[in-house]
Amino acid sequence: MTMLARTALAAGLSLLGLVPALAQTKAPLTILRVIDADRYDPVRSTATSASEVLFMLADTLVSLDFDMKTVKPLLAKSWTASADGRTYTFDLRQDVKFCDGRPMTAEDVVYSLKRWIDPATRSPVASRAGKVKDIRATDDHTVVYELQEPFSDLLYQLTQSFGSVVDKNTVEKLGQNFGVQGFNATGPYCWVSWTPRQDLVLKKNPHYNWGPPIYKNPKPEIDQIIWKVVPEANTLMAAMQARQADITYYPPLFSIDTMQRVPGLKVQQQKDYIYDVFFAFRVNKPVSSDPAIRRAANMAVNKDAIVKAIYFGRGTPLHSLLSPTVLDYDAKAAAMMPAFDPAGAAKVLDEAGWTPGPDGIRVKDGQKATFVVYGIRDDQNPRISEAMQADLRKVGIDMRIQLWDATVAWGKLATQEFDAFMLSYPYGTATEALNLYFKSTQAPTPNRMNWKDEKTDQLIDAAATATDPAKRKEANAETQRLLTAANVWIPLVTRQMWVVSGDRVEGVRPHGLYGAGLYKGLDLSLKR
Repeated sequence: MTMLARTALAAGLSLLGLVPALAQTKAPLTILRVIDADRYDPVRSTATSASEVLFMLADTLVSLDFDMKTVKPLLAKSWTASADGRTYTFDLRQDVKFCDGRPMTAEDVVYSLKRWIDPATRSPVASRAGKVKDIRATDDHTVVYELQEPFSDLLYQLTQSFGSVVDKNTVEKLGQNFGVQGFNATGPYCWVSWTPRQDLVLKKNPHYNWGPPIYKNPKPEIDQIIWKVVPEANTLMAAMQARQADITYYPPLFSIDTMQRVPGLKVQQQKDYIYDVFFAFRVNKPVSSDPAIRRAANMAVNKDAIVKAIYFGRGTPLHSLLSPTVLDYDAKAAAMMPAFDPAGAAKVLDEAGWTPGPDGIRVKDGQKATFVVYGIRDDQNPRISEAMQADLRKVGIDMRIQLWDATVAWGKLATQEFDAFMLSYPYGTATEALNLYFKSTQAPTPNRMNWKDEKTDQLIDAAATATDPAKRKEANAETQRLLTAANVWIPLVTRQMWVVSGDRVEGVRPHGLYGAGLYKGLDLSLKR
């Protein structure tokens, strides 16, 4: 890069607030991402862009190892489960403090977990806690978590940011602005400030020395971390190449090969990562309620072409409802998924009475085959939706696209305005994915499809309450087959996690829980 080019780049990055790290003697660690969250309240946001920060701001009872399967201690140093799978007893650490220095007790854990499941909170992820009978503190360092029925996914779900322990005083002081104007918890880093769609600043928790055993160092080593939003792919890539930032796990996929060749940049992949992109139909809308429309759309979309053109091969076409690597994946359900077949899609529509109109858009009983899809505007979604739009247009279906900035998208996705939506989500088990999205009690969000089916509910409950892994697996398999046959979703791609780091930072290892590439941010250190 010439001196003139370097000067121009530095000027452009300076306008974005990406101050050259090498020019600072005590520069913060800068992490680049492409979207912001709507808020940073653990129980009120399902955004992965919220969780990736919350894992640094707060702790949970238990943690998850880098294999994305093994549950390890965190705030709870140990736990036991009753023989019937209904009662868990957690023995808490006694050295934990909030960012403001107040010691954490069992009552703080009880308050936080009860806030998560309280109907008044209206948490969209309350079901992840299981069907709770009671959560209580038997002394200052013991929490008893009692369920109405067994919940096979409980420990895994308690690793999620939704189960974060937060400070009651701060919650009550800020009310609806908790996680917007301030935050207080027991994480390795503490809240400093948030400028939406720009940056979120954290500082080291001076009390913290209880990091999970998956890390070599239980203490944070970095004084300040800045999460910087840079939505434009070329600017983000240039910032990393010029060392204007330290880490990103949102690299533009076309740049992976280039970044692997840049001296001083380290590119790592988390191979145990599951994060799927899907398109979903709202089944109670005039057009998308028709099973023929849903099946034909599934057959018309060329998933392989989307992965090749938009993900540059850095993804896996998803030809099944769930990722083949997930616990309780069912191959028989995958075999039921319609293959790419535009001619077959047209035949399905013909047989269902959808006939081409003068403009090429099909019509049935005076209703045109047109619907509106909502989604989040990021680097891939505009191109994915446009590719789908072109594929569907070829078989006579008109899809209109409306994408929103992440700070407002979640509110839009909570309305009844759209006919379909496109999202991506991380998960670790089939039980988690199916229970989250397809239970009737999850409508209107996150079951935005409004899929309400008694058989589906029965199967999901059977899997969630199973104490026999074989029975859980079979219930999950039947659910996958039922939903695949109904074409409720068009699965699109399983994303890959790539973490790019500069030579100023050491100790970077990709994690991936709920999309969080850095998890607690421990073991990270700066050379200079």
